[in-house]
Amino acid sequence: MHALIIGATGATGKDLLDLLLEDEYFHQIDVFVRRDLPIQHEKLKDHVIDFDQSEQWKHSVKGDVLFSCLGTTLKAAGSKEAQWKIDYDYQYQFAKIARENHVSHYVLVSSGGSSPNSPLFYPRMKGQLEESVKDLGFPGVTIIKPPVLVRKNSDRTMEVAGMKAVQFFNKFGLLRSQEPLPTEILAQAMIQSVKPPRSGIFTLEGEDIRECARGND
Repeated sequence: MHALIIGATGATGKDLLDLLLEDEYFHQIDVFVRRDLPIQHEKLKDHVIDFDQSEQWKHSVKGDVLFSCLGTTLKAAGSKEAQWKIDYDYQYQFAKIARENHVSHYVLVSSGGSSPNSPLFYPRMKGQLEESVKDLGFPGVTIIKPPVLVRKNSDRTMEVAGMKAVQFFNKFGLLRSQEPLPTEILAQAMIQSVKPPRSGIFTLEGEDIRECARGND
């Protein structure tokens, strides 16, 4: 398969890219980034793009599957408007172009608790993105809604605090469905979800993500 990635410089994206480069099932990986990647590989082609200038790069969005793990935090973005632009606008725009270019499968990393009707900004934004991409007409869509992620050397204060809280309750057999998920396992599930390619809309959350990562989906 020919894979496309947006969000390849984030924690999940880095793990995903490493796994794809080692996987013989994928013969080419195109990544769309805002700065050059520090790695080179015979299967890898990186496109340094400005997401606001789609006319300059949309012709390159061609392949079999698009993996979308783009995202930022409110703190890093600086405002809800700026976060919406990255987490919703850029992802939806890229997915729309991919479908117009006949990419057949779309894999989206969303968020646990996401809902288009949530009273909270972040899960509502993620839920609205899920609903929007479902309507684009991809033959196959996989939406993964992970719990708290375990990122290598994470500096996200709330994420680290949340992970420690859930781990505490896990010791007593509570919140098992929200057990923190390493980004490596999330990346494995993303890949396994398209082996082989399939039609329909699929949602993975909780233990289903780990099962998929093990190849039991």
